[in-house]
Amino acid sequence: MTEMVRIGNASGFYGDRFGAVQEMLTGGELDYLTGDYLAELTMLILGRDRMKDPSLGYAKTFLRQMRENLALAVDRGVQVVVNAGGLNPHGLAVALRELAAELKVDARIAFVSGDDLSSRAAELGLGSPLTANAYLGGFGIKNALLHGADVVVTGRITDASLTVGPAAAAFGWTERDLDPIAGAVIAGHVIECGAQATGGNYSFFTEIPMGHLGFPIAELHRDGSSVITKHEGTGGAVTLGTVTSQLLYEVRGPRYYNPDATARLDSVQLTQEGPDRVAISRATGEAPPTDLKVSLNNLAGIRNEVAVVLTGLDIEAKAELFKQQFTDALPARPAELEWTLVRHDRPDAPTEEQASAILHCVARDTDPQKVGRPFANTAVELALASFPGFTLTAPPGNGSPYGIFEPGYVDAELVEHRVTQPDGLTLLIPPSPLRAKPIIDDDDPAADTTVDFGPVTQLPLGTIAGARSGDKGGSANVGVWVRTDEQYQWLDSFLSTDKIAELLPEAADLTIHRYRLPNLRAINFVIEDILGRGVAENVRFDPQAKGLGEWLRSRHVPIPERFID
Repeated sequence: MTEMVRIGNASGFYGDRFGAVQEMLTGGELDYLTGDYLAELTMLILGRDRMKDPSLGYAKTFLRQMRENLALAVDRGVQVVVNAGGLNPHGLAVALRELAAELKVDARIAFVSGDDLSSRAAELGLGSPLTANAYLGGFGIKNALLHGADVVVTGRITDASLTVGPAAAAFGWTERDLDPIAGAVIAGHVIECGAQATGGNYSFFTEIPMGHLGFPIAELHRDGSSVITKHEGTGGAVTLGTVTSQLLYEVRGPRYYNPDATARLDSVQLTQEGPDRVAISRATGEAPPTDLKVSLNNLAGIRNEVAVVLTGLDIEAKAELFKQQFTDALPARPAELEWTLVRHDRPDAPTEEQASAILHCVARDTDPQKVGRPFANTAVELALASFPGFTLTAPPGNGSPYGIFEPGYVDAELVEHRVTQPDGLTLLIPPSPLRAKPIIDDDDPAADTTVDFGPVTQLPLGTIAGARSGDKGGSANVGVWVRTDEQYQWLDSFLSTDKIAELLPEAADLTIHRYRLPNLRAINFVIEDILGRGVAENVRFDPQAKGLGEWLRSRHVPIPERFID
């Protein structure tokens, strides 16, 4: 019986390195190759594609990758599993069959569907969104693989399900194998974002041989334990740090909910087994939640922006003058008008750019006339009649549509999780019989310790702490970790929600949740509503909060001198 399978990943998002599929297929042994092409913003992009052409709605990049690599995958016996089907997995499956016939490759194609709830959204209490897609589990993929599929394409499944499905097929897991499934969920979460597990977006990147990073592989065992690695000779590294960072990416509390099992992030143990080999063990699984999360995207209106450069003296006075003149001159007032002054300037600057600030004005409205060319032209017309040194960062434009994301939830019994096997037979995949009302993790307060850590020195928090941050709809998470037990004891007592609000003033008036993950020597913070209504709507400087953790690491705090090398 199979005791270990090698599952590699070749895509972390729609737009990731095109050549990674071929690199993974030729770089060493694999049993399965996965690819994650979907994100909240991607679903909106695909939704707009489908509005223009109903035959689209899938990630076209994957079809081009298969033109170059389908024969290679079949020859090597590597089964390919991707969520590139997006809003139209059937359409992508048809295109793949046509491609296989053109290439004269005997490839068996299956697809998983049923996640698209847009036609039923109103009856399910989800409103009338542009897209409505439930996050499905991995057992439809399992069925397709067991029926001989060479390629399985899906719609909106959970990212970790790309790994759960192959593992469940290889090891014959049932819905009752909660601990092994949880282990696959954890391994899938580590490899789902590609090179982020091998050194990409890593706080201590100067310690990693950067360059052309290799993509990650999970060597999964029957009991759900795994080893995260990469093909020999590829760039980057797999270390306790890179794996810890990825485990903290876009998570909430200790419970990581998935349709097939709830994985306990606070149960896992990490061990550096050797160079570029990190073992993950002791994953604990609990019953999956009763409801499935649903990704909802709506077209909200039209957005336009003007940005003017303010140089030299009297920056704030120049900004106020332009705001008043521009607002008074607008032919029609948009529903939303948002101003942001970004101060790049410094006194006695050695370059003009360093002497300048940028004033942004963002307008939103459902009426394109209020935010279109007349809006932008209003700024241009003030060019010779406003503050000294007036200039725009870009010519006027017509504005563009924007969307908003929000999560919904629906009972898994109401979602028809379907798999269409290579022979064309379609089966319904029932939800887990173990489903239960989810246990909501309580916030963890900072530890109350009387330990004296000795003299301190004001230094950036990142001197000793790593971080990884990302978007969760309108919220953001920031996971912070350190390398020793003593450092974690200090971090747990020092880094409270009040301290986060102090170090990140943008979060000062927002709700902040705190979760302790001692096995990872980590604390995860979730900051509600810092991203407004999601990446497609907000115009925050960092709309997906990818740099939020690095901002936190740059803030100066009193670090015990005993921790400083």
